[in-house]
Amino acid sequence: MLGTAPHAVDIANRTGTEAVVVLGYGNHGERANFVNRYRVRAGIRSIDRTAESVLVLCGGTVHSEVPEAELMERFARDELEYTGRMVLEPDSRSTWQNIANAIPLIEHADTIKIVSNSPHAEVAREYLWQQRPDLAERLVRADEHRFGEIVPMKIGAALRLVLFRWQHR
Repeated sequence: MLGTAPHAVDIANRTGTEAVVVLGYGNHGERANFVNRYRVRAGIRSIDRTAESVLVLCGGTVHSEVPEAELMERFARDELEYTGRMVLEPDSRSTWQNIANAIPLIEHADTIKIVSNSPHAEVAREYLWQQRPDLAERLVRADEHRFGEIVPMKIGAALRLVLFRWQHR
């Protein structure tokens, strides 16, 4: 669910400040896994080059001693050579917590993008609508979906979304 306020289209087309929130995925080991690497790449390509942007990397120590946010930051800096502004949210252990803990880091932004695989990002956007509808009004589309990219992961994520919606109806 993207922003639906009457001014949402205007926000999406103007420069200003933006927060690109990248949601982490359970990661074993000391290096970002395939899913987290994909999400970081999608987050970076979602950045509006005309805006003052911050990449907010979310994820705690779900399956590792090192927070997912730190693994994603290391990947962005060391392997992708990303030099833009990044802020870490290293404490969350669920999607609900990702959003709750990111709120203080994104409140300043004129536009907000949530990046993950598309179905997971949709769940996170719904959580933002539940937690802070005023911020959810600022949601705009990220560039996490490209036709033909990571097809098996997208199928699995879509099935998980169907299950999630069935369980929460």
